[in-house]
Amino acid sequence: MDKKKAVGRRSVLFNHPPVIIGAGSVAGEKEGQGAFGKYYDMVESDPLFGAQTWEEAESKMQQLAAQVALRKAGLEPKEVRYLVAGDLLGQLIATSFGIMNFNIPMFGVYGACSTMGESLVIGSMLVDGGYGDYVMALTSSHFASAEKQFRYPLAYGNQRPYSATWTVTGSGAVVLASSEARWKRKEVGYVEVRGATTGIITDYGIKDSMNMGACMAPAAADCILNNFKDMGVGPDYYDRIITGDLGTIGQKILVDMMQGYGYDIEKQHFDCGTEIYYNEEQDTNAGGSGCGCSAITLCGFILQKMRKNQWKRVLFVPTGALLSTVSFNEGNSIPGIAHGVMLEAVAGTQTEKEL
Repeated sequence: MDKKKAVGRRSVLFNHPPVIIGAGSVAGEKEGQGAFGKYYDMVESDPLFGAQTWEEAESKMQQLAAQVALRKAGLEPKEVRYLVAGDLLGQLIATSFGIMNFNIPMFGVYGACSTMGESLVIGSMLVDGGYGDYVMALTSSHFASAEKQFRYPLAYGNQRPYSATWTVTGSGAVVLASSEARWKRKEVGYVEVRGATTGIITDYGIKDSMNMGACMAPAAADCILNNFKDMGVGPDYYDRIITGDLGTIGQKILVDMMQGYGYDIEKQHFDCGTEIYYNEEQDTNAGGSGCGCSAITLCGFILQKMRKNQWKRVLFVPTGALLSTVSFNEGNSIPGIAHGVMLEAVAGTQTEKEL
Protein backbone atom coordinates (compact mmCIF):
# COMPACT_ATOMS: atom_id res chain seq x y z
CA MET A 1 0.00 0.00 0.00
CA ASP A 2 1.28 3.46 -0.87
CA LYS A 3 2.26 5.63 2.05
CA LYS A 4 0.58 8.93 2.74
CA LYS A 5 1.77 11.63 0.37
CA ALA A 6 0.98 14.73 2.44
CA VAL A 7 3.96 15.79 4.55
CA GLY A 8 3.70 18.46 7.20
CA ARG A 9 1.39 21.39 6.65
CA ARG A 10 2.19 22.42 3.09
CA SER A 11 4.22 19.75 1.33
CA VAL A 12 3.88 16.43 -0.52
CA LEU A 13 6.26 13.60 -1.34
CA PHE A 14 5.32 11.53 -4.36
CA ASN A 15 5.07 7.76 -4.04
CA HIS A 16 5.81 7.39 -7.73
CA PRO A 17 7.91 10.44 -8.63
CA PRO A 18 7.27 11.73 -12.15
CA VAL A 19 10.29 11.96 -14.42
CA ILE A 20 11.14 14.81 -16.78
CA ILE A 21 11.73 13.15 -20.14
CA GLY A 22 11.72 16.20 -22.40
CA ALA A 23 12.13 19.96 -22.13
CA GLY A 24 12.06 22.85 -24.57
CA SER A 25 13.29 26.42 -24.17
CA VAL A 26 12.67 29.27 -26.61
CA ALA A 27 14.22 32.68 -25.95
CA GLY A 28 14.41 36.14 -27.41
CA GLU A 29 17.56 37.77 -28.71
CA LYS A 30 18.37 39.66 -25.49
CA GLU A 31 18.06 36.45 -23.49
CA GLY A 32 20.27 34.66 -25.98
CA GLN A 33 22.96 37.25 -25.32
CA GLY A 34 22.73 36.61 -21.57
CA ALA A 35 24.52 34.16 -19.31
CA PHE A 36 22.61 31.05 -20.39
CA GLY A 37 22.23 31.73 -24.11
CA LYS A 38 24.07 28.60 -25.20
CA TYR A 39 21.69 26.37 -23.22
CA TYR A 40 18.45 27.40 -24.95
CA ASP A 41 17.02 25.25 -27.71
CA MET A 42 16.03 28.25 -29.82
CA VAL A 43 16.99 31.93 -29.81
CA GLU A 44 14.93 34.17 -32.10
CA SER A 45 16.20 37.57 -33.25
CA ASP A 46 12.73 38.73 -34.35
CA PRO A 47 10.84 39.91 -31.23
CA LEU A 48 7.55 39.35 -33.06
CA PHE A 49 8.47 35.75 -33.98
CA GLY A 50 6.96 36.39 -37.42
CA ALA A 51 3.60 37.42 -35.95
CA GLN A 52 1.64 40.69 -36.13
CA THR A 53 1.26 41.46 -32.41
CA TRP A 54 3.24 40.94 -29.22
CA GLU A 55 0.55 38.62 -27.89
CA GLU A 56 0.69 36.47 -31.01
CA ALA A 57 4.46 36.37 -30.68
CA GLU A 58 4.13 34.96 -27.16
CA SER A 59 1.69 32.33 -28.38
CA LYS A 60 4.19 31.36 -31.08
CA MET A 61 6.89 30.90 -28.43
CA GLN A 62 4.64 28.49 -26.54
CA GLN A 63 3.99 26.49 -29.71
CA LEU A 64 7.71 26.19 -30.38
CA ALA A 65 8.65 25.27 -26.81
CA ALA A 66 5.94 22.60 -26.68
CA GLN A 67 7.05 21.16 -30.03
CA VAL A 68 10.67 20.94 -28.89
CA ALA A 69 9.72 19.26 -25.60
CA LEU A 70 7.50 16.74 -27.39
CA ARG A 71 10.20 15.97 -29.93
CA LYS A 72 12.78 15.32 -27.23
CA ALA A 73 10.31 13.14 -25.33
CA GLY A 74 9.58 11.18 -28.52
CA LEU A 75 5.85 11.86 -28.23
CA GLU A 76 3.00 13.09 -30.37
CA PRO A 77 0.54 15.61 -28.88
CA LYS A 78 -2.21 12.96 -28.80
CA GLU A 79 -0.12 10.87 -26.37
CA VAL A 80 -0.10 13.64 -23.75
CA ARG A 81 -2.98 13.22 -21.33
CA TYR A 82 -3.02 16.73 -19.87
CA LEU A 83 -1.39 20.09 -20.37
CA VAL A 84 -1.02 22.49 -17.43
CA ALA A 85 -0.12 25.95 -18.64
CA GLY A 86 -0.50 29.68 -18.17
CA ASP A 87 1.03 33.09 -18.78
CA LEU A 88 0.85 36.68 -17.54
CA LEU A 89 -1.78 38.03 -19.89
CA GLY A 90 -5.49 38.52 -19.21
CA GLN A 91 -7.54 35.35 -19.70
CA LEU A 92 -4.26 33.49 -20.46
CA ILE A 93 -4.53 34.48 -24.11
CA ALA A 94 -0.92 33.63 -24.94
CA THR A 95 -1.59 30.07 -23.79
CA SER A 96 -5.10 29.58 -25.14
CA PHE A 97 -4.16 30.71 -28.64
CA GLY A 98 -0.70 29.16 -28.47
CA ILE A 99 -1.62 25.57 -27.65
CA MET A 100 -5.09 25.40 -29.19
CA ASN A 101 -4.08 23.27 -32.16
CA PHE A 102 -2.38 20.62 -30.03
CA ASN A 103 -5.83 19.41 -28.90
CA ILE A 104 -4.50 18.36 -25.49
CA PRO A 105 -6.89 18.48 -22.50
CA MET A 106 -5.82 21.58 -20.62
CA PHE A 107 -5.78 23.12 -17.16
CA GLY A 108 -5.13 26.86 -17.38
CA VAL A 109 -3.29 28.23 -14.33
CA TYR A 110 -2.18 31.65 -13.18
CA GLY A 111 0.53 32.12 -10.60
CA ALA A 112 2.12 35.22 -12.14
CA CYS A 113 5.85 34.54 -12.48
CA SER A 114 5.53 31.42 -10.29
CA THR A 115 3.48 29.71 -13.01
CA MET A 116 6.23 27.26 -14.02
CA GLY A 117 6.35 25.98 -10.45
CA GLU A 118 2.57 25.77 -10.18
CA SER A 119 2.33 23.93 -13.50
CA LEU A 120 5.02 21.45 -12.48
CA VAL A 121 3.39 20.74 -9.13
CA ILE A 122 -0.10 20.18 -10.55
CA GLY A 123 1.28 18.15 -13.47
CA SER A 124 3.31 15.99 -11.10
CA MET A 125 0.27 15.36 -8.92
CA LEU A 126 -1.66 14.21 -11.98
CA VAL A 127 1.09 11.79 -12.99
CA ASP A 128 1.73 10.46 -9.48
CA GLY A 129 -2.01 10.04 -8.95
CA GLY A 130 -2.26 7.81 -12.00
CA TYR A 131 -4.39 10.18 -14.04
CA GLY A 132 -2.04 10.25 -16.98
CA ASP A 133 1.22 8.73 -18.13
CA TYR A 134 2.39 11.91 -19.84
CA VAL A 135 1.65 15.49 -18.77
CA MET A 136 3.14 18.72 -20.08
CA ALA A 137 3.83 21.85 -18.03
CA LEU A 138 4.25 25.06 -20.00
CA THR A 139 4.50 28.83 -19.54
CA SER A 140 5.82 31.99 -21.18
CA SER A 141 6.33 35.73 -20.92
CA HIS A 142 7.24 38.46 -23.40
CA PHE A 143 8.82 41.78 -22.54
CA ALA A 144 6.61 43.82 -24.84
CA SER A 145 3.28 42.12 -24.07
CA ALA A 146 3.93 42.39 -20.31
CA GLU A 147 4.93 46.07 -20.46
CA LYS A 148 1.88 46.79 -22.59
CA GLN A 149 -0.49 45.17 -20.09
CA PHE A 150 1.04 46.04 -16.72
CA ARG A 151 3.00 49.25 -17.14
CA TYR A 152 3.34 51.53 -20.16
CA PRO A 153 3.32 51.13 -23.95
CA LEU A 154 6.89 50.80 -25.21
CA ALA A 155 6.57 54.03 -27.19
CA TYR A 156 6.08 55.92 -23.92
CA GLY A 157 9.79 55.55 -23.20
CA ASN A 158 9.55 55.81 -19.42
CA GLN A 159 12.67 55.67 -17.28
CA ARG A 160 13.11 52.56 -15.18
CA PRO A 161 14.41 52.74 -11.59
CA TYR A 162 17.23 50.50 -10.43
CA SER A 163 14.76 48.26 -8.60
CA ALA A 164 12.92 47.43 -11.84
CA THR A 165 13.46 44.09 -13.56
CA TRP A 166 13.32 43.24 -17.26
CA THR A 167 10.56 40.85 -18.31
CA VAL A 168 12.13 37.87 -20.03
CA THR A 169 11.02 37.01 -23.54
CA GLY A 170 10.91 33.24 -23.41
CA SER A 171 8.88 30.07 -23.08
CA GLY A 172 9.68 26.80 -21.35
CA ALA A 173 7.95 23.41 -21.53
CA VAL A 174 8.60 20.09 -19.80
CA VAL A 175 7.08 16.66 -20.38
CA LEU A 176 6.51 14.60 -17.22
CA ALA A 177 6.22 10.83 -17.43
CA SER A 178 5.09 8.18 -14.98
CA SER A 179 7.71 5.66 -13.93
CA GLU A 180 5.72 2.87 -15.62
CA ALA A 181 5.50 4.73 -18.93
CA ARG A 182 9.17 5.64 -18.82
CA TRP A 183 10.38 2.06 -18.48
CA LYS A 184 7.80 0.71 -20.91
CA ARG A 185 9.25 2.97 -23.58
CA LYS A 186 12.81 2.21 -22.44
CA GLU A 187 13.38 5.88 -21.71
CA VAL A 188 15.90 6.80 -19.07
CA GLY A 189 14.91 9.94 -17.23
CA TYR A 190 17.50 11.70 -15.16
CA VAL A 191 15.48 14.24 -13.17
CA GLU A 192 12.60 13.28 -10.92
CA VAL A 193 10.08 15.53 -9.24
CA ARG A 194 10.36 14.12 -5.72
CA GLY A 195 7.96 16.45 -3.96
CA ALA A 196 6.59 19.95 -3.66
CA THR A 197 5.71 22.71 -1.21
CA THR A 198 2.71 24.81 -2.15
CA GLY A 199 2.93 28.52 -1.49
CA ILE A 200 0.51 30.82 0.25
CA ILE A 201 -0.26 34.43 -0.66
CA THR A 202 1.90 36.83 1.32
CA ASP A 203 1.34 40.58 1.48
CA TYR A 204 3.78 42.95 3.15
CA GLY A 205 1.92 46.03 1.90
CA ILE A 206 4.34 46.92 -0.90
CA LYS A 207 2.76 49.10 -3.61
CA ASP A 208 5.75 49.74 -5.87
CA SER A 209 5.12 48.05 -9.23
CA MET A 210 8.73 48.75 -10.18
CA ASN A 211 10.07 46.65 -7.29
CA MET A 212 8.75 43.15 -7.90
CA GLY A 213 11.64 41.58 -5.99
CA ALA A 214 10.53 43.15 -2.72
CA CYS A 215 6.96 41.94 -3.33
CA MET A 216 8.03 38.35 -3.93
CA ALA A 217 10.88 37.84 -1.46
CA PRO A 218 8.61 37.24 1.58
CA ALA A 219 6.68 34.58 -0.37
CA ALA A 220 9.93 32.87 -1.34
CA ALA A 221 11.12 32.91 2.27
CA ASP A 222 7.82 31.47 3.48
CA CYS A 223 7.87 28.66 0.91
CA ILE A 224 11.49 27.69 1.57
CA LEU A 225 11.01 27.84 5.33
CA ASN A 226 7.97 25.56 5.18
CA ASN A 227 9.79 23.13 2.91
CA PHE A 228 12.58 22.87 5.48
CA LYS A 229 10.09 22.36 8.32
CA ASP A 230 7.86 19.87 6.53
CA MET A 231 10.75 17.78 5.20
CA GLY A 232 12.91 18.04 8.31
CA VAL A 233 15.88 19.33 6.31
CA GLY A 234 18.08 22.41 6.14
CA PRO A 235 19.85 24.33 3.36
CA ASP A 236 22.66 21.76 3.11
CA TYR A 237 20.18 19.11 1.96
CA TYR A 238 20.08 20.85 -1.41
CA ASP A 239 22.89 21.56 -3.85
CA ARG A 240 20.99 24.63 -4.98
CA ILE A 241 17.94 26.55 -3.79
CA ILE A 242 16.80 28.36 -6.92
CA THR A 243 14.27 31.19 -6.87
CA GLY A 244 12.52 32.49 -9.93
CA ASP A 245 12.99 36.19 -10.45
CA LEU A 246 13.69 38.11 -7.28
CA GLY A 247 16.48 40.08 -8.93
CA THR A 248 19.35 41.62 -7.01
CA ILE A 249 17.18 43.50 -4.52
CA GLY A 250 14.75 40.66 -3.80
CA GLN A 251 17.61 38.19 -3.48
CA LYS A 252 19.22 40.23 -0.71
CA ILE A 253 15.88 40.55 1.09
CA LEU A 254 15.36 36.77 0.90
CA VAL A 255 18.80 35.93 2.26
CA ASP A 256 18.34 38.42 5.11
CA MET A 257 14.87 37.07 5.95
CA MET A 258 16.08 33.47 6.02
CA GLN A 259 18.96 34.44 8.30
CA GLY A 260 16.37 35.98 10.60
CA TYR A 261 14.64 32.59 10.73
CA GLY A 262 17.94 30.92 11.58
CA TYR A 263 18.86 29.56 8.12
CA ASP A 264 21.84 30.68 6.07
CA ILE A 265 21.03 29.88 2.42
CA GLU A 266 23.56 32.21 0.82
CA LYS A 267 25.89 29.38 -0.23
CA GLN A 268 23.11 27.39 -1.95
CA HIS A 269 20.96 30.22 -3.26
CA PHE A 270 20.73 31.01 -6.95
CA ASP A 271 18.19 33.41 -8.47
CA CYS A 272 17.25 33.05 -12.13
CA GLY A 273 16.45 36.75 -12.42
CA THR A 274 19.82 37.78 -11.02
CA GLU A 275 21.77 35.39 -13.24
CA ILE A 276 19.93 35.30 -16.56
CA TYR A 277 21.32 38.60 -17.89
CA TYR A 278 24.61 40.43 -17.67
CA ASN A 279 22.74 43.15 -15.83
CA GLU A 280 25.06 46.12 -16.23
CA GLU A 281 26.11 45.29 -19.77
CA GLN A 282 22.55 44.56 -20.90
CA ASP A 283 20.92 47.45 -19.00
CA THR A 284 18.45 45.24 -17.14
CA ASN A 285 18.75 47.04 -13.79
CA ALA A 286 17.88 44.51 -11.02
CA GLY A 287 17.74 41.53 -13.42
CA GLY A 288 15.13 39.43 -15.17
CA SER A 289 11.51 38.62 -14.36
CA GLY A 290 8.40 37.11 -15.96
CA CYS A 291 7.12 33.55 -16.22
CA GLY A 292 9.72 32.82 -18.86
CA CYS A 293 12.62 33.73 -16.56
CA SER A 294 12.57 30.63 -14.36
CA ALA A 295 11.05 28.51 -17.15
CA ILE A 296 13.84 28.85 -19.70
CA THR A 297 16.50 28.77 -16.98
CA LEU A 298 15.05 25.45 -15.80
CA CYS A 299 14.57 23.94 -19.25
CA GLY A 300 17.93 25.11 -20.49
CA PHE A 301 20.53 25.55 -17.78
CA ILE A 302 19.30 23.84 -14.58
CA LEU A 303 18.30 20.51 -16.09
CA GLN A 304 21.60 20.29 -17.95
CA LYS A 305 23.51 20.81 -14.69
CA MET A 306 21.46 18.05 -13.09
CA ARG A 307 21.91 15.76 -16.08
CA LYS A 308 25.65 15.96 -15.57
CA ASN A 309 25.15 15.19 -11.86
CA GLN A 310 26.75 18.51 -10.98
CA TRP A 311 23.61 19.27 -8.96
CA LYS A 312 21.80 16.26 -7.51
CA ARG A 313 19.16 17.94 -5.37
CA VAL A 314 17.54 21.25 -6.28
CA LEU A 315 14.71 23.12 -4.62
CA PHE A 316 13.21 25.08 -7.53
CA VAL A 317 11.10 27.98 -6.24
CA PRO A 318 9.54 30.15 -8.99
CA THR A 319 8.24 33.39 -7.49
CA GLY A 320 5.26 35.51 -8.51
CA ALA A 321 4.09 39.06 -7.84
CA LEU A 322 0.30 39.04 -8.12
CA LEU A 323 0.14 42.44 -9.80
CA SER A 324 -3.25 43.41 -11.20
CA THR A 325 -3.76 46.66 -13.06
CA VAL A 326 -7.25 46.87 -11.58
CA SER A 327 -6.30 46.41 -7.91
CA PHE A 328 -3.08 48.41 -8.33
CA ASN A 329 -4.91 51.40 -9.81
CA GLU A 330 -7.38 51.20 -6.92
CA GLY A 331 -4.51 51.67 -4.48
CA ASN A 332 -4.06 48.10 -3.31
CA SER A 333 -0.75 46.45 -2.52
CA ILE A 334 0.97 43.73 -4.57
CA PRO A 335 0.85 40.28 -2.90
CA GLY A 336 3.34 37.56 -3.72
CA ILE A 337 3.37 33.78 -4.00
CA ALA A 338 6.02 31.09 -4.53
CA HIS A 339 5.85 27.33 -5.13
CA GLY A 340 8.66 24.91 -4.30
CA VAL A 341 9.48 21.92 -6.51
CA MET A 342 11.92 19.29 -5.25
CA LEU A 343 14.02 18.04 -8.17
CA GLU A 344 16.43 15.13 -7.87
CA ALA A 345 18.85 13.62 -10.36
CA VAL A 346 18.30 9.89 -10.74
CA ALA A 347 21.41 8.17 -9.43
CA GLY A 348 23.53 6.41 -12.04
CA THR A 349 21.27 7.10 -15.00
CA GLN A 350 21.71 9.40 -17.93
CA THR A 351 19.95 9.55 -21.23
CA GLU A 352 21.85 9.68 -24.47
CA LYS A 353 19.16 11.93 -25.92
CA GLU A 354 19.43 15.63 -25.20
CA LEU A 355 16.70 16.75 -22.87
